[in-house]
Amino acid sequence: MIVFAAFTPHTPLLLPPIGKDALQKMSSTADAMDRLGDELREARPDTIVIISAHATQHDGAFSANLHDSYLVDLRDFGDLTTSAEFEPNLSLIDAIQRAVRRAQIPFTLDSDSTLDYGTAVPLVALGANHLLPTLSVGSSDGCTIVPISFSNLSAKDHFAFGKTLKDVFANRKERIAVIASGDLSHALTSDAPAGYRPEGEIFDSAVRQAVVQASASQLLTLDEETVETAEECAYRPLLVLFGILDQIPASPEVLSYEHPFGVGYLVAQFRLDK
Repeated sequence: MIVFAAFTPHTPLLLPPIGKDALQKMSSTADAMDRLGDELREARPDTIVIISAHATQHDGAFSANLHDSYLVDLRDFGDLTTSAEFEPNLSLIDAIQRAVRRAQIPFTLDSDSTLDYGTAVPLVALGANHLLPTLSVGSSDGCTIVPISFSNLSAKDHFAFGKTLKDVFANRKERIAVIASGDLSHALTSDAPAGYRPEGEIFDSAVRQAVVQASASQLLTLDEETVETAEECAYRPLLVLFGILDQIPASPEVLSYEHPFGVGYLVAQFRLDK
């Protein structure tokens, strides 16, 4: 059963050893992540399914990272202190691959012991509220994870993949938290990583509206050229999340949105109606 659903940024700047002074310029995002961490802890998940934009991707297939354990290693970002270890939910990964393949959705398994930063950063940032110690991650009675990656298939394929995941989760006894991670447009200001592009503002506005209204149709009908030109890494994880939440009563709440460095950071929670 699904007990928690959210969308988060995954910029490594969220972590104090990396962000340092930059965190002051993105305080709304950091505060929202603190609030979300509290909410996640209160949801008491047995498993966290996280959809990342920076895990191994395949052009023609969705995938899950299956390994006997996962490590957080952020040395590439100059962080030599942050570490964590997670265990997989092997049974859930097996159920996902069986269901997705029955639905004739292309799917494959990868195996990497190190989590990509699109997966690691949200987990660690939410763990700042003592989520990880509380759940005793890495122990037999801790919270397991399922790292999921999207593909280069169509928007409709991503939504359909999410709907199939929803059916799997609905039939599981464990308490499942779903987190999609991604940063919105990287082209919102002249000093942004991709420079300024008007499509960036159009994309971010459309995504925020779709989230507030919980409207999958608004996401699915976004102009493909606008999405591509916006230089984003949030669209496909959001489509999968919206598929998972399809026809599930939920109240969306945007906890924060800002773009202090020309990149859109959105934190949103979908409160499941009880």
